Amino acid sequence: MEKNIKQQDSAYADSLGVDLKTLARFREVQKNTMAEAKKMLKTKKKLRALGISGSARDEFDMAGESSNSEYLLNECLLELKKLGAEIELLPLRKYDIKPCKACYSTTNNQCHFQCSCYKKGTELEDDMSKVIYDKLLAADIIIFATPVNNFKVSSLMALFIDRCISLDGSLEAADLQNLKNKDLNKKHAQFVSDHADDEVFGSGFLRRFTGKTAGIIVTGHEAGASLTISSLFLTLNNYGFVFPAWSTMYAMGSILDLLGADKAKVTSPYAAGARDIAHNTFIMAQKMNELPKDKWRSDPSRN
Repeated sequence: MEKNIKQQDSAYADSLGVDLKTLARFREVQKNTMAEAKKMLKTKKKLRALGISGSARDEFDMAGESSNSEYLLNECLLELKKLGAEIELLPLRKYDIKPCKACYSTTNNQCHFQCSCYKKGTELEDDMSKVIYDKLLAADIIIFATPVNNFKVSSLMALFIDRCISLDGSLEAADLQNLKNKDLNKKHAQFVSDHADDEVFGSGFLRRFTGKTAGIIVTGHEAGASLTISSLFLTLNNYGFVFPAWSTMYAMGSILDLLGADKAKVTSPYAAGARDIAHNTFIMAQKMNELPKDKWRSDPSRN
């Protein structure tokens, strides 16, 4: 039996164009990913809520004025705290986040968990690798707040969302000495495709946002608010986030008002809507805490 297994392994390694040591490494990565997935299935005693603020505005900076979207985000977080969640505000403008280098587009396994372009613990690390990925993994509820910038999310939010790709299916690097070994990473992707099992969570590409609850808050003058919410919703849902009823909102001022004169119109009058998002996302997150993440279906062999 053992001899047959070795012969099968040797034949499969030959078909991939790798040696047995590399094949063993592929299997080690799969084993580690399944162990990580198993931890994701545990229920939590207390929910954690993270508020992502994509606004560049700061009353102590060039704008000389506080952020409207961040005001509403704080209203939402404070309500989540009242409901029993641990909360944290993450203003992206205060962190060093470098741009995604689009490794993923080469092959799935060219992009690694956690991001190997700015590897944690090296001189290349940025705040995304150093602290933000861990905060995202620990959160059960994530509220995304952004102003409308030219009919889309803010540049800070776009930068952040792009870098989240590292948590959406990426695996450990197969070659720890040459992380961007494109030829080997393509073979690793083929191994994953061959061995992923729909019935075994984490056996393939692990979608780490699976079953996390999201809400969206948008503020701005342009009619681009609906476009902004729609594009953000589509991306986040494809990442694996779930949205309860009434978990998105936008607060609009008027382009006819003098500069800054509409601030009162897009803050406190919409605060109740932000608190509603808190209630709805909290209820959904409680349900998601009871529902094992391996009940959701997304083809684990491709990402």
